[in-house]
Order: sequence, then C-alpha cells, then structure tokens
Amino acid sequence: MNRSKQQGGFAEPARSAAGASSAQRLALSTLAPLPRRFYEPSAAQVAPKLLGHFLIRNTVSGPCGGVIVEAEAYLTDDPACHAFNGETARNRSMFGPPGRAYVYFIYGNHWCVNVVCRPKGHGEAVLIRAIEPVVGEDWMRLRRSASGAFELTNGPAKLCAALEIDRALDGADLCDAGSGLWIARNPARAAFVHDLGPLTATPRIGITKAAELPLRFYLAGSPFVSRRSAGEHSRAVNQRTAVL
Repeated sequence: MNRSKQQGGFAEPARSAAGASSAQRLALSTLAPLPRRFYEPSAAQVAPKLLGHFLIRNTVSGPCGGVIVEAEAYLTDDPACHAFNGETARNRSMFGPPGRAYVYFIYGNHWCVNVVCRPKGHGEAVLIRAIEPVVGEDWMRLRRSASGAFELTNGPAKLCAALEIDRALDGADLCDAGSGLWIARNPARAAFVHDLGPLTATPRIGITKAAELPLRFYLAGSPFVSRRSAGEHSRAVNQRTAVL
C-alpha cells in the first residue's frame, strides 16, 4: 500500500528516483523563505532557531532537502571561526550580507555549508551539521551512498554530498525560493521541535580552538544527529519511530 508521512510542512508520498513528486512540489510551493532579518542577530542566537526549518536544494529534477536538526555557531571573536583573521577570497561570503550561503572545502575532499549571520561586514555563520530528509530522498541517495537509514545526511560533508552543494553555491541567497539553495520557514516548527526535543547545546565537534564553547545545537530526539553515544542514538531512533 502506498503510504505517506507528514513531517513539518511536507506531506511526503512514496519516494521516486526521478526526484520530488508533484505533490511534494505543491506542498513546497506553499512555504516561504525565512526573511533576511532572521539572520541579522549573532550566529549564537540564530543557530538554535534554525533547528526545525527546511534546508532546500532546487535541482532540475525538483526540490530536495530536509529539516535542520543540528547546527554550530561561529562568531567574529571566535578563534575557531574562519573570519577570525579577517576577510580573504575564501571566506568573503561570510562577511555578508546576512542570509547568504558560505560554502568551503575541507580536507581536500569535502564541502560544508554555512548560513551567514549579522549585518554586512561582520564575519559570523552557522554550520549546518545535519538534516532529516523529507523531500527528494531517492535523488540524494543517487548522489551519496549510505549504508544505514540515518547515515545519508548525518554530518556536514554528508549532507553537502547528498544535496550536491559545492563552491558554485557559495553566496547563494537563502532568502530566495528561486535560489539553488534556500531555507524555508516550517509553519509546524514548534511541534517538530517539541516532538524531537529537547533542544540541546554542547561544545562544538572536530575543532581545537575555543573547543569548550557550547555553540553546537541539536534536537536530541533526531537519529540524524551526527555524533553522540550509542545509547543516545538508540533512544533517538525509538523516539523518532514513535513520532512517525
């Protein structure tokens, strides 16, 4: 039987390798981008508020993406921030305007996508660490193989590979639904965060400078969160199954 599931503002029918279905496109067309003013505060304020909203990649096959469930903030006076030593050709997008994408290459192999915050001239951003796929999942799996159900987009490089996010999307306007990459407001965010909470803050992952700052935020009930103990992951899987 062809079952559909409701997640946030999307009604997702059975998946198709051809990309998002017409029903998914229709649901997406009712959503609006988060306004630019949403990104004007500090990244430390924006990061937890991004959880529960949709990261959307527009492709020739239709939209794909999912709900943001994990993010990290990087601040102007933060030695772990790419903007700490000033503006360069690599990090120029990080200096604004707010509501743009900052995409960078790491380890000679992976891309990461960030959301630029604060008015133009300040270098702050939020790293998107994980999303829960809700639309175009089969399209994403054609671009990134994943062994487990929760392994497709549970990390910043993984989600970029699945969504085909690379340097071409650096500077993309996240406030424009016609952009190659944008963030849609989830009208059901409060319920989603409640169901998959609590919203948790911890130190950031994989850095050596300012590693003690509690600037990583995630929804503890999502099994797509990138890193935690096996016990916590098992509880999240059970919690997510109960919600669905």
